[in-house]
This record gives sequence, structure tokens and C-alpha cells, in this order.
Amino acid sequence: MKSTVKTAMHKGAEWVGPQTPVTELAKKMRELDIGSIPVGENDRLIGMVTDRDIICRGVANGGDLNKLTARDVMTKGIVYCRDHDSIDEALGIMESKQIRRLPVINDDKRMVGILSFGDISHAAPAKLAGELMAACSAHHE
Repeated sequence: MKSTVKTAMHKGAEWVGPQTPVTELAKKMRELDIGSIPVGENDRLIGMVTDRDIICRGVANGGDLNKLTARDVMTKGIVYCRDHDSIDEALGIMESKQIRRLPVINDDKRMVGILSFGDISHAAPAKLAGELMAACSAHHE
């Protein structure tokens, strides 16, 4: 039996609205010890803010961090998987998009969790986890 995303993901992941101040996002990331937060509007996921987005689109662009919002720094669009997908399918998405955290939705299109490298390393065979790490890290070489 293949492992599904539902068995490996972090359940109950939080998301924020696009008007959320960047300073609040950074505090939430620190408090929850996470590196990304999905952004939702009108009950739909519309983007993702990573700690890197805050640095590259906020700080490095000289923006006033007290005025910037999630919408200003987020990566638009959302890449996701379904909770009933296999770990292999989720790995394929993460490898092809070179992402380290993947929102998980259910059949009702509701976000029910986040799948991360760490989750996969615990649920997938070591060989697959190693392949994902290599694929996602390749663009940094």
C-alpha cells in the first residue's frame, strides 16, 4: 500500500488574507517556526509568502515593511496537491516546481494541511526523499 499525502502532511495549516501586514507574517512565521504561509481570499488560495519572499520582494526592494502586505510580497498562484494523492505524486509536483512546501487540499477544495520536506523524509523511502532534496536544491548551485 502506498503512503498518501494525508498520512504524511502537517494537518490544520494556517493561512492569511492578502491584506495581512508583512510584519505580522514575519511574527507568525517566527512563533510557529515555519518558513511559508499560504494566502487566501474569498475562500480560495491565491498565493504563498515565504521568508525568502519577505526578504527579496520586501527588504531588498527597499519597501517600507510597516506598509507592505502579503499581497505585495507573495508568490502569486498556488501549487498544491490533494490529500488522497500518493507521496510519489506529491514528490513529482515538488520536484517539477522546485518547491519545498506544498499546500494540501481535500475534495471540497479546502486546505487541510501542508506537506514539507521533513514530512516526506519521515514518510517516504530515503531514496525518494534524497531525490527531492537534490531536485529542489539544483537551482541553487
